[in-house]
Amino acid sequence: MFKYLALLPVTLFCLNAQADEAKLKGFLEKNYPQLGKIENVAKAPINGLYEVETADQFFYTDEKGQYLVLGSIYDIKSERNLTDERVLKNLPFELALKRVKGKGERMLAYITDPNCGYCKKLEGELKNVDNVTLYRFLYPIFPGSDEKVRNILCSKDPNKTWEDWMLNAVPPPAGNCTTQTDKVSALGKKLHVDGTPTLIFADGRRVPGYMPVADLEKALNSAAAH
Repeated sequence: MFKYLALLPVTLFCLNAQADEAKLKGFLEKNYPQLGKIENVAKAPINGLYEVETADQFFYTDEKGQYLVLGSIYDIKSERNLTDERVLKNLPFELALKRVKGKGERMLAYITDPNCGYCKKLEGELKNVDNVTLYRFLYPIFPGSDEKVRNILCSKDPNKTWEDWMLNAVPPPAGNCTTQTDKVSALGKKLHVDGTPTLIFADGRRVPGYMPVADLEKALNSAAAH
């Protein structure tokens, strides 16, 4: 009996925390519909601050929903961007083309476009990177990219078709299937991606633009060490 009583304060705390988060979520939805659909409200790493996730972005607010804070929370001691780490954990990896190279112990997610010159340069560098799991989010922002993305995703081997095009300029065969490109586009907007490639490492670090292989290796190893 006593061991169950010992758990009671923790249980009550969890219930109270969930009630506070639900109450704040309801308050924001009722009073600030311009924020859009609120998907989740949770306590942030800073006392008195709550993280709010909408379909478009992450932001922070106080327990009364009186103030809105945009930007990232950094842990100075560990040099970690806690906001970016949360974004990484919430990435819809099922929308990406997954490519495991070697043991695949390191991880890199990136948002890329088939008609982007720097995205092609990035693929040329990644060709020389091993022991990594790649998550490619095909995000069509250039003219003609929608059709090319569809053709790649509808091919028998999308990863091979992607690499044939990006590395060797082999056009993907015409395809006609249902894709989830609209969801990837929504993800790009939510993450405020305005250029490709955008790289996201395992520690949540985001890097806009192309990186040479030496810098990629350094960033992958650093992220894996966290």
